[in-house]
Amino acid sequence: MNTEPEGEDRKDAQPSISELAGQYAARSGVERGDDGQIDVLKSVGGVRGLAEAILPGLLFTLIYTITTGLYVSLGAAVVAAGAFAVANLVQKRPLVQSLTGVIGVAVCAFFALRSGSGSTYFVPGFYVNGAYILAFALSIAVKWPVAGLLFGFIRGENVAWRSEPRRLRAYALATWIIIAVFLLRLAVQLPLFLADNVAALGTMRLAMGVPLYALGLWLAWVVSRPLPATQP
Repeated sequence: MNTEPEGEDRKDAQPSISELAGQYAARSGVERGDDGQIDVLKSVGGVRGLAEAILPGLLFTLIYTITTGLYVSLGAAVVAAGAFAVANLVQKRPLVQSLTGVIGVAVCAFFALRSGSGSTYFVPGFYVNGAYILAFALSIAVKWPVAGLLFGFIRGENVAWRSEPRRLRAYALATWIIIAVFLLRLAVQLPLFLADNVAALGTMRLAMGVPLYALGLWLAWVVSRPLPATQP
């Protein structure tokens, strides 16, 4: 007896593009506040998430600037990232962000140890920003702009915005704003890396990290908001 599902059943068993987009939006952490605006602080992980993102790099920059000791600077960054992961594990909080942070700091430490230069601690970030630029630009080219995937479900549009040229253009523009954040990071930080200015590079990495991304996210939300319906 043939127990293989029919074509229609097989099709239903596969997640649709709309469902996949919804899962991506849910995992992104982007949230809407009670006032109907994007909750920027929650979207970057709240105060705890902000500290997890900033503290390891801050410790590395401060200690390396003061002591020029690579091992102690890297050790402080790794310990800080690990402490957040342990605290989340003990408190039974989600570990995804913490583990991502630990892995990220470990990769940065590997680059620095391999080269023996403090400035190479920041090299992996250049690759990450470049990858985001390519991925986000590609999403615009194939008419699935990332901003639409993030904001469409929060606004209750799902993926219906793709059938409206005005909404598609709005979300493409919003995605370009986020791309501009990544481009600006590279434009400012690469010259500092080439100059081997660890103090300035670390400071710019912190200032242009979560705070600049949060600003870009908010601007993307504002420019992509639907126009109010006009009364006949």
